[in-house]
Amino acid sequence: MTVSPAFCQGIDYFGSPWHRWSEYASAAVVNPKTGRIDDPRDPQAVYQTLVAADALRYLVVQTTASKASGHPGGFASCAEAMAALVMLGYKNIPTEVGHHAPGFYSLLFLDGSLEAMGITTVAQMREKFRELHGLLGHLSGAIPGVLSPAGPLGQGQHFAMAGAYLHPGVLFPVTIGDGGLGEPYVMSSFQHFHTAFPQVTNFLPVLVWNGYSQEHHSMVATLDNERMERFWRASGFAEVILVDAKAFDDQGQPGDYVDSTLFRLEQRLKFTEAVLTGLDRAAQSALNGNLTVFIIKQLKGAGVHARGAKSHNLYAQHTLQNPDIIQALQQRALPPEAWALVRENFQRAGGGSAAQVAVTESVRALPALPQFTQQVFPVGDKQVATTAVGHLVVQLGQSDPKFLVTNADGNEASGIGNINQGLKIIHPIVDMLYNQSPQGQVYEPLSEDACAGLSAAVCLLGGRSLWCSYESFAINGLPIWQTVTQAMAELRRPTPSTIALFTAGALEQGRNGWTHQRPEIEAYYTALMHNGNVYPLFPPDANCAQAAYLWAVRTFNKGIAIFASKTPLPVRTTWEQAQAGVEQGAIVLQETPGERLVVLAVVGDMVLLPVFAAVEQLKSQGIGTRIVSMVNLRRLCRPQDVAWSSCAEPDGQFMDDGTFGQFFNGDALLGITGGPVSTLEPLMLRSQVARREMLGWQRGETTATPGILMEYNGLSAERIAQRAMALLG
Repeated sequence: MTVSPAFCQGIDYFGSPWHRWSEYASAAVVNPKTGRIDDPRDPQAVYQTLVAADALRYLVVQTTASKASGHPGGFASCAEAMAALVMLGYKNIPTEVGHHAPGFYSLLFLDGSLEAMGITTVAQMREKFRELHGLLGHLSGAIPGVLSPAGPLGQGQHFAMAGAYLHPGVLFPVTIGDGGLGEPYVMSSFQHFHTAFPQVTNFLPVLVWNGYSQEHHSMVATLDNERMERFWRASGFAEVILVDAKAFDDQGQPGDYVDSTLFRLEQRLKFTEAVLTGLDRAAQSALNGNLTVFIIKQLKGAGVHARGAKSHNLYAQHTLQNPDIIQALQQRALPPEAWALVRENFQRAGGGSAAQVAVTESVRALPALPQFTQQVFPVGDKQVATTAVGHLVVQLGQSDPKFLVTNADGNEASGIGNINQGLKIIHPIVDMLYNQSPQGQVYEPLSEDACAGLSAAVCLLGGRSLWCSYESFAINGLPIWQTVTQAMAELRRPTPSTIALFTAGALEQGRNGWTHQRPEIEAYYTALMHNGNVYPLFPPDANCAQAAYLWAVRTFNKGIAIFASKTPLPVRTTWEQAQAGVEQGAIVLQETPGERLVVLAVVGDMVLLPVFAAVEQLKSQGIGTRIVSMVNLRRLCRPQDVAWSSCAEPDGQFMDDGTFGQFFNGDALLGITGGPVSTLEPLMLRSQVARREMLGWQRGETTATPGILMEYNGLSAERIAQRAMALLG
């Protein structure tokens, strides 16, 4: 009897060698010199690819059933394709499907990547699946060899496109589920990217077309093969390569979607050969300048415990003692020599484990930051903060040719038309009136998901970018931004922070009504701030906005959002004050003596207009005031309120209690914001002032001016003065 390799400890069932084993599996077929099979039509290569596919299926069931939790069905339907990609030497494989995580972990275990986490046996993989500091239920930046996190559907293509953009000549296959294909973002983002970067085709969507979503048939289940091909061609894809398991079925399975694991071995091999050769052709097509998609059509759950949507996840009864689980494991059981063969092939493939060779496992070289020339405006001058930031953005773009700026609603509308002038909008039509050029660096699809997705993905994969958005619309892009920043908190290498510039906040959008007033964006970021690496910045003027951006571009593994106005507003800080406000968290803008002191702690810039007017009213009553601008809210938190110490590139700088008291102590404290009062959370948690209150956004309305909108929300100078005096009794 063959002795099992040590890594097989934890495998419950072993099988017998397959028919013609000695003929086709006597030695590993992946060439150690090239890191791939020599010929995808070689019967040995086909045979060993099929063995690898069943090894992946077995490990998926073994691992998920160990916790009676997880998602085996979706990955099982594309196991042949995943095995083929590895055998062809491709290890840079992001995914849109977080539910395929157990399959990716199985692949990474077999190629040795998980050894970096101390996982050397199947037993250890079972133990660490869905455990703290282990193998998360969905893919994460914490896992060696994983190119991208996987969160909400419709995101994975951004990682593949960003990887292709930053790494010419490297193929980035990305698996996309047919359930996720129902999201509108997937195809529209492909189309816009291809129009902007027609020369960047080294990414390969691999559609897993299995007929089912999580709990029902997928929304594209009724398409026939011809309609599916037309769908992709209509979206700009020149090559559509589709392999349908139904064409190889010798068991008379009903329906359009069939399970290839039920075929006789001869037909299974023919199906695997079609997948292997099809993927090889697709990969070469993508690398040679053609926008290409590969589609594998096979029933969801092929070869595991259930079929269709019922295979999507395990329930409490699906333990290793469950009859369906036992049957699935026994049917997929392989002999010890098969496990040894698969491991040798996977370790050779691509030149080593994904944890060694994937582009995300090393720091990408970056051009040095330029010697920035900021514009220092005199106090009292009126300037547009976003325009001042744009001046710096252009300097960065001119020094880093891969730097990207993304914006869905137009930079000119956000007061940063200077970015378009300096870096040019990416467009195949050259038009200087609209600052368009095929060689531009400003990416402007009319989709916040596409903007946030590509800009965040570029940073995750080692590049620099800036996502610009009207604050009111950013909500559509935040899920992927959040997914990436969470991944950055777990990442094993430094990478440039993902930076956003949010303009035209609720107060500026008064005339547009509630459709353009979305202050919950600020609340979203305030909640994310506790993540440990997220920084919402609220500079009070053009000087401080520049200081905020210059600070942000020098950081790593963080998510930084700068909220700045596109309206000309008074400059209230010197350059030194601006820098100090960003670094320490807050800055005193003005202090007026009086018999009693009211501290007016303010988040935002436009809302300072009624605050300064209120000070004059309070001054006439003999009341002293201190206006404090809360710039970097993360710095104002208490260390115990933020998960900073477990972050990659940890930042433990917080304002100490003594300094906090110097800023915010008085006879009364009034926190004021033009957004949600949740941005004042650090103030309310830390302040020792008994008489304290908050003023903030209540609801949107159509108004002629921002001043009327502020009055509607109780933020007029009169209301602020009244509340301050009421606090003093």
